Amino acid sequence: MTPETLFQLLKEFEAGSITRLEYAEGETRLALEKAAAPVAAVAVTAPAAAPAPAAAAAPAEAEDARTVDAPLVGTFYAAPDPSSPAFVKPGDTVKKGQTMCIVEAMKMINEVPAPFDCVIEKCLVADGELVGFGQAMFAVREL
Repeated sequence: MTPETLFQLLKEFEAGSITRLEYAEGETRLALEKAAAPVAAVAVTAPAAAPAPAAAAAPAEAEDARTVDAPLVGTFYAAPDPSSPAFVKPGDTVKKGQTMCIVEAMKMINEVPAPFDCVIEKCLVADGELVGFGQAMFAVREL
């Protein structure tokens, strides 16, 4: 990776709304992460054969307060198409595996299933909004 490529990635990452980015080229690996408020980017370069560092533990939350996070970077859609109702809305009870939303990335439609039985407390992103990898999309209460 050239220094110019690295600086361009950093610049675009800081200006964007995603909170985590991982990039690999050859034996170089780059991981960027920033907090929700002020931007704090962390770059890690390691040989591809070396194991990735363990992710930092998430802050402690209430036992029943959970989130459903974006599995990839893309555009969040609450419904299958603009004329259809949302897959889920606050107050809905959702079964494990039920589609909660769609994340579109590179013209590929990715349905996001519920990871467990839950009740939707709040939708944390707007329809058509760009979501980053690991970004919370729904606040839920596990059943």
